[in-house]
Amino acid sequence: MIFDGKLNNVKLLIIDDDPGMQKQLKWCFSEMDVDISDSRKQALKLAEKNRPAVVILDLGLPPDPANASEGLKLLDELLQLDNAFKIIVVTGNEDRANALKAIELGAYDFYQKPVDPDVLRLIVSRAHNLYQIEQENRELLNRNVNTLLNGFVTGHPAMKDICQKIEKIAPSDITVMLLGESGTGKEMLARSLYELGSNKDGPFVAINCAAIPENLLESELFGYEKGAFTGAAKQTPGKIEVAGGGVLFLDEIGDLPLSLQAKLLRFLQERVIERIGGRQEIPVDLRVVCATHQNLKEKIQNGSFREDLYYRISEISVEILPLRERPGDAILLAQYFLGKLQQNESKRKKLHDDAIRAIETHDWPGNARELENRIKRGFILAESDYITADDLELDASLDGSAADSTLNLKHVRQQAEHNAIVRAIGRCDGNLTAAAKLLGVSRPTVYDLIEKYDIK
Repeated sequence: MIFDGKLNNVKLLIIDDDPGMQKQLKWCFSEMDVDISDSRKQALKLAEKNRPAVVILDLGLPPDPANASEGLKLLDELLQLDNAFKIIVVTGNEDRANALKAIELGAYDFYQKPVDPDVLRLIVSRAHNLYQIEQENRELLNRNVNTLLNGFVTGHPAMKDICQKIEKIAPSDITVMLLGESGTGKEMLARSLYELGSNKDGPFVAINCAAIPENLLESELFGYEKGAFTGAAKQTPGKIEVAGGGVLFLDEIGDLPLSLQAKLLRFLQERVIERIGGRQEIPVDLRVVCATHQNLKEKIQNGSFREDLYYRISEISVEILPLRERPGDAILLAQYFLGKLQQNESKRKKLHDDAIRAIETHDWPGNARELENRIKRGFILAESDYITADDLELDASLDGSAADSTLNLKHVRQQAEHNAIVRAIGRCDGNLTAAAKLLGVSRPTVYDLIEKYDIK
């Protein structure tokens, strides 16, 4: 059988300490971009530098070529470096046990000596085809993640429903209230409403009502005329006026002083403003999106928030779950943030197992914002290619799991299955073959489960 698979310029790493075998394999794959190594340390450096699609690994390497210990250790290190590598182990006729052990560790396939070039080329070509398919899947996954509501990353069903809700209401001009803890992505959803809406050609103007002193907030919102007060040297439009034709995002609307609530309500009802010190009514056409982490109904009861304003700004309310209530999302977000950091960097780092464990069990009181900051810190502080729990300043020994509140066994099983799939895909950074191995099922089963639970 003569196999004529297209392998031109495909990156291949051959790891073998036999010069004769090196020469034979290099000739066999002459059209490929081949690197050759005869030691574990050198092979790791070449793999990290050139990122081969396929690796041919002889398990018998120095300093103990008679046994497979060095080769199996290298196999594990290569997969830790990049679990996308397709590693084909080459063994002797009497070494089938170690070949099977290599498969258990994550090798793509094994081949027993003596080498038949045509058969080995077929194995390499199949490995490369699978590598390409998985690369395309990862690119599609990343592309979908990046375009899903301005990068809103989630695998949780309730959050997926929120994304669909945002897509439905975006084309309208209805006033939207976003409810959620700090760091849950309220501004990101507000920007999605803007980018998917009819006002996207206008500006997006955001103002944090809690970050500006009360005596300055009125002029920030409504603007002022020249000479309206000391220091008013020129006519200055406010944020509302600047946002005309676009979207005004009022973050932390719950901190808006009562004196300004009445003035904002008048604007929302009549769609006109007056600058401070001015007498002219200025019409402004825009969409208003508000957000808060506070319970506005409680504030209405204690008299610190106007009920009529509440109903005006919350024609539709969207409640965003905190990260601790979205199993599997923390690791998905961590991989996403890490990928963003590495886009413009030559160095590549991965999350160590203890970091993954710590991310999954941490409570995340600061939600996605806290997670992003810790990933940035870990990326900078990590001295090796792996970001550890210590680099993230997290405790990997903590158990953050909580009992499911429902006793319905079918629901519990389905929820557990969904969460396990999302966590596995997140841990394996979108590599479905590795995720299937982690879950202990076949790749087709993973595809079926992804379709069953509509996991994006």
